[in-house]
Amino acid sequence: MNYFAILISFLRDRTLFLEEIQKGIKLEEKIFALLICNSVFFAIYGSIIGSSHSWMQLLSSGIKLPALYLLTLIICLPTLFFFDIISGSKFNFLQYFALLLSSMSVISVMLFGFAPIALFFRLSTNDYYFFQLLNIIIFTITGVIGVNFFYQSVLKIPAKDDELPKFRKNVIRSWLVLYGFVGSQLGWTLRPFFGSPDEPFAIFRKIESNFYLHSLQVIGKILGFN
Repeated sequence: MNYFAILISFLRDRTLFLEEIQKGIKLEEKIFALLICNSVFFAIYGSIIGSSHSWMQLLSSGIKLPALYLLTLIICLPTLFFFDIISGSKFNFLQYFALLLSSMSVISVMLFGFAPIALFFRLSTNDYYFFQLLNIIIFTITGVIGVNFFYQSVLKIPAKDDELPKFRKNVIRSWLVLYGFVGSQLGWTLRPFFGSPDEPFAIFRKIESNFYLHSLQVIGKILGFN
């Protein structure tokens, strides 16, 4: 099976791909192919950001970044499934899984597209905090685009009750907020991905603070506030 051919078919004709998911056509094949392709692209980008510390961090981040996105999906998928079922969705569990993996594919492909830029700044600057903030911005951009793709796609799912469109939109929006919080906090829990130059290599760091406070601290250090 050519996994990347399935990914390319999705990128070239997303409407047809989503229609096939809606009809349940070759769901297992699509899921497996997208899992493979997403893992490869996330691993490449994770290796680039991890290389700012050491070869051990490179390997660790290359494994942990795909795990971050997949674990976030697994944690949040049951909530989406049951909440959207309540709001009238006709999709089954595998169809939701395939749809979320499609959204992840948008993110992974865009990160792969940003990889040369990240690598350029990795090689041309030794400012750890600048490199970290740059990648936080890249992750935010790709995440917003991927989430928007999912939101537009899931609203096309046929519902049993056409009188609940506003309620269903609110359910999906609430779930997307939850997804964002889970993903960002899980990423903080699985850190380091970059590896501070002042600290030795470690697979995981002690759990403290949170992602949002840390982001503000990074911005403050770049601007010279602390």
